[in-house]
Amino acid sequence: MLDAQLDWGLALSVLIAFGVIWIGFGWYLGRGNRNIDDYALAGRNVGLAFATATAMATWITSNTTLVAPQLAYQFGVWGMIGYSLAALGLILFAPMAQRIKSLMPHGFTSGDFIRTRYGKPAWAVFMVISLFYALGWLVSLGMAGGILLSSLSDLDYHTGMSAILFICVIYTLLGGLKAVIATDFVQSILILVGVVIIAWVCIDKVGIPEIHARVSEFQPELLNLAFPAAIMFLFNNIFFGLGEIFHSNVWWSRAFAFKTGVGKRAFLAGGLLWLPIPIVTGFVALAAISLGILPPSADMVGPLVAAKLLGSVGALFVFVVVFSALASSMDSLLAATSDLITQDGYKRLFNPKADSDTLLKANKWIVISLGLLTWVLCLPKVATLGALLNFTGAFVASAIFPIVFGLYHPGLTGRFATVAMTLGTLTGLTLYFLIGFYVAAISSCLVSLACCLLGLWLFPGKFDWQHFKEKQHVPE
Repeated sequence: MLDAQLDWGLALSVLIAFGVIWIGFGWYLGRGNRNIDDYALAGRNVGLAFATATAMATWITSNTTLVAPQLAYQFGVWGMIGYSLAALGLILFAPMAQRIKSLMPHGFTSGDFIRTRYGKPAWAVFMVISLFYALGWLVSLGMAGGILLSSLSDLDYHTGMSAILFICVIYTLLGGLKAVIATDFVQSILILVGVVIIAWVCIDKVGIPEIHARVSEFQPELLNLAFPAAIMFLFNNIFFGLGEIFHSNVWWSRAFAFKTGVGKRAFLAGGLLWLPIPIVTGFVALAAISLGILPPSADMVGPLVAAKLLGSVGALFVFVVVFSALASSMDSLLAATSDLITQDGYKRLFNPKADSDTLLKANKWIVISLGLLTWVLCLPKVATLGALLNFTGAFVASAIFPIVFGLYHPGLTGRFATVAMTLGTLTGLTLYFLIGFYVAAISSCLVSLACCLLGLWLFPGKFDWQHFKEKQHVPE
């Protein structure tokens, strides 16, 4: 392993400075939160610039900055291209965001939609899928913070993991979605500038011909366009990305929070801006062979290569960029998941008459609880980031077609939506263990699609879209 590029004192100082800035920013932005709409949905008044930035920055996560290099290191060309195609999730969600806003102008969560459209059994399955995925993503982000810090400095995994969780929990707690979206705007600028600089230095210091020659000599399969596992990963990742975005309350909450007419343009622009980033970060990982880097874990290759190229000052720069990417996703996930639990759990099941002040307090306690639970689950680092994330693919991909048909086709009934999500998830999980992570999402999605089509053919329903306007939550 490479010697640490940052000593513990400098790394700790950066952590503290980072924390003070973001927490102070969160406190400042949260002063205007007066009710649950302000806190959970930023007053439903987010404009195009901030909307585009938060869509892009939230999708630039441990997946893009740490897992994309890992998969390029493992799968080569298809690893980079396959990850970049996750941009299709944002691009295809653009028209869906407009549809969601028109159907449910006062909606709060994706759970609102599933319960109204399909009924309680489908809603229960969907909630299990959503919460399992959210927890898996939160744990992967916490792990990524620990991996980042231990890759670049003398500080250990547990310090980095604890720091990013503490910082994100506190400023999300203080500022709500306003703080999340505003910090995403700043973080998106840092990320874009950082990725461009790191790629430029890599090309300048190592060079594309040198990288190609070394990879061809020592790992030629990474350049093989017929690499079977890599091709399967490419298609699997498309459906994984679609499932992640289509089902997650992270993106539905933004559809509700954006001004009318903004969502479609924001998600489309965010997807197009995000598209090249996994290719760039993945390309940097291929320089590891030329630089003589042998990472102890594949998910550490990205920051190790960047630190080697840029030295101590560069390691500090890499730390800020990647930490920003992780924070931009973790804060979004904390806010959206706490909203989902507050509205679909606490209010729906335990306190149906709760007013705005009660819901606001409950939401904040849930943010704290999610942070603590994630910290406990991150303590033992039991898997690589890629393995952990792709395990959740079996869950989320099963929800793609129930959501698409639910939004656009009145014929799919709750019974078949429930069966589709259940059988899809079980199939994906089975094949994850029998074959590999690169088939979990695609198999889950195909089985779910078959169940939906069977339901539309044999027992079509006739849902009345007016039910959304009658049953959705309308703020007091």
